[in-house]
Amino acid sequence: MGVSIDLNSDLGEGFGRWSLGDDDALLSVITSANVACGFHAGDPSIMRRVCEQAVEHGVAIGAQVGYPDLAGFGRRFIDIDPGELADAVLYQIGALQAFARAAGGEVSYVKPHGALYNTIVHHEAQAGAVVDGVARFAQRMPVLGLPGSAFLRLAGDAGLRPFAEAFADRAYCSDGSLVPRSEPGAVIHDPDVLVERATQMAVAGTVVAVDGTVVDAAPVSICVHGDTPGAVELATRVRLALAAAGVTVAAFTR
Repeated sequence: MGVSIDLNSDLGEGFGRWSLGDDDALLSVITSANVACGFHAGDPSIMRRVCEQAVEHGVAIGAQVGYPDLAGFGRRFIDIDPGELADAVLYQIGALQAFARAAGGEVSYVKPHGALYNTIVHHEAQAGAVVDGVARFAQRMPVLGLPGSAFLRLAGDAGLRPFAEAFADRAYCSDGSLVPRSEPGAVIHDPDVLVERATQMAVAGTVVAVDGTVVDAAPVSICVHGDTPGAVELATRVRLALAAAGVTVAAFTR
């Protein structure tokens, strides 16, 4: 059987009059949309519009849940009570589900955002809280996370469906974690390098870390961030390169 990979991106990350990224163009390239649910970015009108467009393009809708941190775009750690975090996760998924269903679709997976995503790689209490929030919404909900993370392990223990993803436009540490955005070189901008990495992730299941270490990734989904400069061109080139390598690009939830 041939290799199949999902291509996901973060969408709906504007707020009010402020916009970020080209959601319309990306929806013609990606297969799964991680939609901001109003806590780190997004608002009701943006959520509605992205869900409608995702359904129109046949793109899977995912809830991108984050810390309640509009000012910091969800990229700052918050020492939040686990119970409050679980409630916040459930709230966000439920809000997006309302718009997804109004558009004729469904929330088909959950992916944490930003600082929350990175925190729950190792933070057991917050990882468990996110799992609890998702499980309260749907017992068998697919979730995306970093391979080897506490989040994916606890998700599997709770009966959720954990799936590993990799980031074409982010640098990796030798332990498989992402290089913090505060460090130089954390975000990869060179299109040729980015495309080569995405192809290696899909075909070989590995990625080269900043120190040259080859790290196991084995993703079912590859992310190109919607706020990375030139994201539409980058995602398009990645999709074309994957097809050229014999990889089928399709939503991991289908």
